[in-house]
Amino acid sequence: MTYDDNNIFAKILRNEIPCNKIYEDEFVLSFYDINPQKKIHVLVIPKGKYVDLDDFSVNASSEEMVGLLKGINKVAKKLKISVDIGKGYRVLANISEHGGQEVPHLHFHLFGGERVGKMVE
Repeated sequence: MTYDDNNIFAKILRNEIPCNKIYEDEFVLSFYDINPQKKIHVLVIPKGKYVDLDDFSVNASSEEMVGLLKGINKVAKKLKISVDIGKGYRVLANISEHGGQEVPHLHFHLFGGERVGKMVE
């Protein structure tokens, strides 16, 4: 899978498509999923052009890596699902075809606000 500058997340980052924003900083943007699978279902995406976690882990700077992980935690705290505030959450990243990735831009799903259930069905 190659990076497509016209993927939906790239368009959201360029403000060509609106989103229901939760959090934004220099490294990440987080917003509500338009087709939620749980009570809380949000996305956290890096601002850099990375196809998936493999691409990110090889090509992102250390600052981007730390920024992404801290961004996920800040979103969880803001949504009151982090362990120190709430009852926990699940973070999911789909990688490529067999992983079920649909958009060629690295993104993490955060699920919470209720019991999430089995890992894989």
